[in-house]
Parts: sequence; structure tokens; C-alpha cells
Amino acid sequence: MKEFAIGLGVELRIVHALILRETRTRFGRNQLGYLWAFAEPLIWIGTFAGMFYFLGRLTPAGMDSIGFLATGIVTFSIFRTCVDRSMTAIDGNKALLFYPQVRPLDLIAARATLELVTLATVLAIVLCINSVFLGRFEIDNLLLMMGGVLFAGLLGSALGLVAASGAVFSPLVERSTGPLMRPLFWISGLFFCSDDIPASAREIMLYNPIFHVIEMVRDGWYLSYTARYINILYPAGWLLGLAFIGLPLERAARRRLELT
Repeated sequence: MKEFAIGLGVELRIVHALILRETRTRFGRNQLGYLWAFAEPLIWIGTFAGMFYFLGRLTPAGMDSIGFLATGIVTFSIFRTCVDRSMTAIDGNKALLFYPQVRPLDLIAARATLELVTLATVLAIVLCINSVFLGRFEIDNLLLMMGGVLFAGLLGSALGLVAASGAVFSPLVERSTGPLMRPLFWISGLFFCSDDIPASAREIMLYNPIFHVIEMVRDGWYLSYTARYINILYPAGWLLGLAFIGLPLERAARRRLELT
């Protein structure tokens, strides 16, 4: 146990150092820096809120448009950004692998953690500011909401791990991930809830683990909404399956990188 604790401490220090480096690299290149992490999701939310307004699109009962869109768009952005950043972690930091303490998994963990913490902070700030303007602050189940946000980051990291490790053997893996993200944007429940769609469509949507995750976040935030069709074990199963594939693949990729 003592050796395990020492090894874990070393691993955490390595990931912490890589997070600091990623923060500097990702947000320290210009004066806007970290503010861009807030600006991008706000642009998406504002754009679709405007479309909802001009098209007369109503949000589900008890949900305001900004909160409804934020819980969908930012949660999906956590997943998507963790996939994108994790997927390019190995290829973008090969020089760091010359250090014997640094492993490909450390690079992926550092990038995914940074994106998860950043966008989770963005979501919290947007919802709190929106609550101030609405004159009410409501949160139904904080643990359920945090669980949904965490699942979004972990699923994105696990899929990014598979893609990053697979890309070591074939560049086609990385190229195929982008087209996968585009349809997911429209079928993951960003703009609708499970109660708003026909039963036949809902049965298909429920095969998408991100749909469950976004429903968890909305259920946890809104007092007036209960996600009756979600199953927390379903995204957990996807997470375990991706980890089961990604971790051995990362070990194989690590040996391939050491040879090259």
C-alpha cells in the first residue's frame, strides 16, 4: 500500500504539471486567454436562444430558454471537447514522451481534466447568472447534476483515449471521429427532452449515452423536470466498455511509440 501511495502521488504530480503546461499553452497565447472558454459556449447559447425566440419555439414547461440550452449545449461541449483534446494529446506532445515519467495516458488525463473543469465552471457561472436575472435559484439534485457533468467528461475522455491510441496505428481513426460528432450534436437532446418526442423516436435516442447524460443534468438542475426514461447504468456501461478497449490499446500504442 505504501508503494501504491507513493506511485499515485508521483502520478498526480505529473498530471498536475501537465495541466499547468496545457493551461499555459491553450489559454496563455493572447490577452483574451481563458475568457475564450466562456465566449464560445455563450455564442452558441445566444445564437440558439435567438432562433428559439424568432421561430416561436417554446421550451418545456418550467424551463427557461437560457438554462435549457446551457444544460444541453455546455454538457455536450464537455463531451465533444474532451474527445477532441484527448484525441490529439499524444500527437501534439510527442516531445514530452522522451521523459521517462510521462506516459500517453498522462497527456490524455491532463487535457481531459482541464477541459472538464473549465467547461463545468462555465456551466455553473452561466446558470448562476441566469438565475440572478430570473430572480430565482433552483437546483433539484446537485449530485445528479454533477454526475451528469462528470459522465460527459469521462465518456469524452474514454472515447478520446481510444481514438488517440488507435491513431498511433492508423490516421483513419482520428479522421473518422469528426464525422461522428456532427450527428451526435443533433440527436443528443440539446434542443429537446425525452418527454417531447414520440415514443418510437425516444426508444432510438435512448441508445445514445450522451442523451442520458444531458437528461441527468437537466433533471438535477430543474425542480419542474424529471427525466423518467434515463438509466444511469447505461452511460456507466459505455464508460467501462470504452475503458476496457482504450487502456490495453494505450499500452500497445505506448510500446509502438517507444520503438519509433
